[in-house]
Formats: sequence, C-alpha cells, structure tokens
Amino acid sequence: MKLAILSRNTKLYSTRRLVEAARVRGHTVRVLDPLRCYMRISSEGFSMRYKGKPIVGYDAVIPRFAASVTRYGNAVLRQFELMGTFAPNPSAAFARARDKLLCQQLLAAEGLGLPVTVFGDNPDDTDDLLAILGPPPHVIKLNEGSQGAGVMLTEKPSASRGVVEALRGLYASFVMQEFIAEAQGADLRCFVVGDRVIGAMQRQAPPGDFRSNLHRGGTASPVETTPEERAAAVHAAQVIGLGIAGVDLIRSARGPLVLEVNASPGLEGIEEATEDDIAGGIIEYLARHVAAKPTPRRARRPVSNGT
Repeated sequence: MKLAILSRNTKLYSTRRLVEAARVRGHTVRVLDPLRCYMRISSEGFSMRYKGKPIVGYDAVIPRFAASVTRYGNAVLRQFELMGTFAPNPSAAFARARDKLLCQQLLAAEGLGLPVTVFGDNPDDTDDLLAILGPPPHVIKLNEGSQGAGVMLTEKPSASRGVVEALRGLYASFVMQEFIAEAQGADLRCFVVGDRVIGAMQRQAPPGDFRSNLHRGGTASPVETTPEERAAAVHAAQVIGLGIAGVDLIRSARGPLVLEVNASPGLEGIEEATEDDIAGGIIEYLARHVAAKPTPRRARRPVSNGT
C-alpha cells in the first residue's frame, strides 16, 4: 500500500506513529504538507503536484491538518478522492466534523443522546435562547474550537448573557449546551476505526476546571466501556461519515451522551493511557480496504499534463 498523510508537521506524535506503523508493516508512506499540494482540474481528469513533482499512485490518504487550514486541506483531500485514492475520512465528512453545530444537528436527527444544545444569531433573542436552554451552569463553545480552546462554563444567567454578547461582538460562531454535573469533569474518548472501538480512555479534568482535554491539564486512564457506549461511539462516527474518529462521550443519568466527533484525533494520549497500538490498527484497517478496493474507472484516472 502506498499511503499519503496530509500533515504540516512531520514531528507531531500522531504523524510519526502512523509513519512508523505503516513502514513496520511493509507499506510505503509519505507525509505531504497540504498547503504545498496544487491541483489541475478539468473535464479530462484530475491531477496534483507537490513541490514540482506529480502526485500519483497513492492507495490511501489520511488527513491530519489543523482547523486553520481546513478549507484548502479539504480541497486537497477531495482531489485525492477524485483521483481514485481511498479516504477513510472523506472531505465531506471531514468538513462536517469540523462544524460543531452541524454535528449536533446530524447526531440528534439520528436519535443519539447529546447535551441539550441551543444556537441563535440575533441579540434580541438572547434571553429567550437562555430560557429554552434551561438554568445554568451553561457550557458555551466556539463552533470551530479544538482541544478545549474556546470552551467556557458560566454559572449565572448574567454571566451567560455577558459571554454571548462578547462573542457576538467578535462575530464568533458558537453554541450553548447544558452542563452535565454528574459527569464530575470526566469524559470518555472512544477511538473508532471502521465499525468498532479499538481503544478507549477516560479523561479527568484538573482541579478547578471542567475541561478534561489533555492539552488543558486533564489526566487520562484506560477505561472499560459498555456495549451501549461503544455502540453510540460507532454510530456517531458513521452518522458523520468517518472511518476513523475520536468520539467523546459523557456518562450521564440518562445514558451516554455524545459531546464531539473528531475527524483527526490525536494518538499520543490514548496510546500512552491504554498501551494499545492505535496507529497499527489504523494502518491495518486501511490495508484491508485497499486490498478489497475495485480498480478505479478509466474516467477517473489522473491526467499527467505532459509529465
């Protein structure tokens, strides 16, 4: 298998582990900076180049780029797909996962449990928006935040109103959710590959914080998930359209609730906590799909543009 990893930093733990896992299993792998990939699009076909040389013959591609380059990175990912490369996380699904509001709408439509979420645009509706959310505490999240950044907890209606007004003044997109007190600052990260959870950890927020993200000082430990939790995680990933996903769940009095579906989940925390070879599981999943993949139709073959 010839694998491309779209990443801007070859030294990141997750990127390095995927490269190592692929090479140990005898596969060819290359890390490509998505911002250095450029495309030719025509009715004759699709081609792409990287630092002056053609990109050809890749069997699979994994997107590992940050939210700041989602738009261009997704265009590169889409070009790979159009050239016949298998993408476990297709561009359309990747874009859905980066939009918290859209994810909440799609998950709720499929009947998955999630914290009550509200969203509005007009300042005149703020009081009623808070009323339909319910009494505080409230969790307020930037729509495109990551790793716990842009997530705030407000404990009084006046504080919620003040944060909402400040974010609207900055033209920020955000959602508000109910706070699940019984979780006591803990959540579960379920690593979904294909149709199963191949690893899971519990993350605990540090004292004085409610965010369990490891980048915010949270701690991680292996956890035994229930069949209901594993089914919810796999279902959530499938609703968004992801073959590889980090699904964050919270244990509540009404069962597991989906907090977030991450299309580019980090490997370091979960591999350290569980001692599982998550990177290897990803590579083996890709190799199985590539081996079973039919030959692309001629109409979709890459064009060389004379090179």
